[in-house]
Amino acid sequence: MWDLSTKIDVNGKDTHPIWVYLKSKQGGTLGNFIKWNFTKFVMDKEGNIVKRYGPPTMPKDMEKDLLELMNKK
Repeated sequence: MWDLSTKIDVNGKDTHPIWVYLKSKQGGTLGNFIKWNFTKFVMDKEGNIVKRYGPPTMPKDMEKDLLELMNKK
């Protein structure tokens, strides 16, 4: 586990392993990198990436997908 308040790299040679994993599973439109802050990922309880959201996506706009995921058995 890592400290959630510690600064980590999301791109480049020192990319933190969690970002390597996220980008490898759900690349962006322009490539496997994070273009801007506030890129969001939704994962299921098994660690599978369900969806990637761009920076302009507001959390409330993710609600439908989150509720659908939480209601799966």
